[in-house]
Amino acid sequence: MNGTHDRLDGMSVIMPILDEEPYLQESVDAVLAQRWDGPIEVILALGPSTDRTDEVAARIAAQDDRVRLVSNPSGRTPDALNAAIAHARYDIVARVDGHGVLSSDYLVTAARTLQDTGAANVGGIMDAVGRTPFEKAVAVAMKSKLGVGGAKFKLGGEAGAAETVYLGVFRRHWLTAVGGYDSRFSRAQDWEMNYRIRQRGGLVWFTPAMRVAYRPRPNVRRLARQYYEYGQWRRVVARTHEGSINARYLAPPVALAAIAVGTVGGFVWRPLWAIPGGYAAAIGAGGLAISSDESAEVRVRVPVVLATMHMAWGYGFLTSRIRIDEPDAMSDTSLGERPGDTGRAD
Repeated sequence: MNGTHDRLDGMSVIMPILDEEPYLQESVDAVLAQRWDGPIEVILALGPSTDRTDEVAARIAAQDDRVRLVSNPSGRTPDALNAAIAHARYDIVARVDGHGVLSSDYLVTAARTLQDTGAANVGGIMDAVGRTPFEKAVAVAMKSKLGVGGAKFKLGGEAGAAETVYLGVFRRHWLTAVGGYDSRFSRAQDWEMNYRIRQRGGLVWFTPAMRVAYRPRPNVRRLARQYYEYGQWRRVVARTHEGSINARYLAPPVALAAIAVGTVGGFVWRPLWAIPGGYAAAIGAGGLAISSDESAEVRVRVPVVLATMHMAWGYGFLTSRIRIDEPDAMSDTSLGERPGDTGRAD
């Protein structure tokens, strides 16, 4: 599949939505304000939110007929994405989250990049932008190799082929060809589907010209939960797709295991305490180094954030017991039929 004859004049933006009341309006506004001359639609797949998200979504849809609503009773992200894809009218499908804000030329850059590279999926930078001192500390960590290894979509870098990208803008026929998002994956569904695309010969392409402002988690508890689940589900991907793991993903669990051995073993042989002590010194010095441009109240939080990200990810990976059943056969019909180009499918 080379996709060179795809109709790239329209854009379907799909958004999985759950408890996004504070951010949804800003996210949708950024989509509708894009520098995009062709037709555009925004499909909000609404899960069972516990705040006023549904009211905000209904108001947005009532004010602009480019916005449509579909139901996602399970509240799970892959189910929301597949439900929205099934209602997509156009041959470019862009995933956007309800707490992300697109740069003004994000969609036109994506369409141009799809055309120029022949890629199945293109994506850009997850630009963490904090508001509070803690969120700003998380943003610093997420933009550093000390925090996230070598992930291009968080650090930036030169354009080129990639294992995965943040969110993604797809040629629709590739989504159909691989059967959409695997609904078994509560987390890591992007990485998992990009793996299947690459296995079928599709190109996944990163470009720093695409940028999405991302709101970090607001406290240690929520950050730890986020990275614990990342570690859990990356282990599931590794089990499901043999050979898909690399050293960057193994670093946090190895570090956690070494620190645990050093901490406990130090009671028997004191030199082993150098392991946790060395780690603490490294993230302390490293955290201060990568946050040199920030205020003191941000800088003192960066080592805590780094330790939370590393240890939670590693613990999730090491303790993951999630096992998924074999997938049903994925076919071109698994995402449903594409609706016609007239009328609304609310």
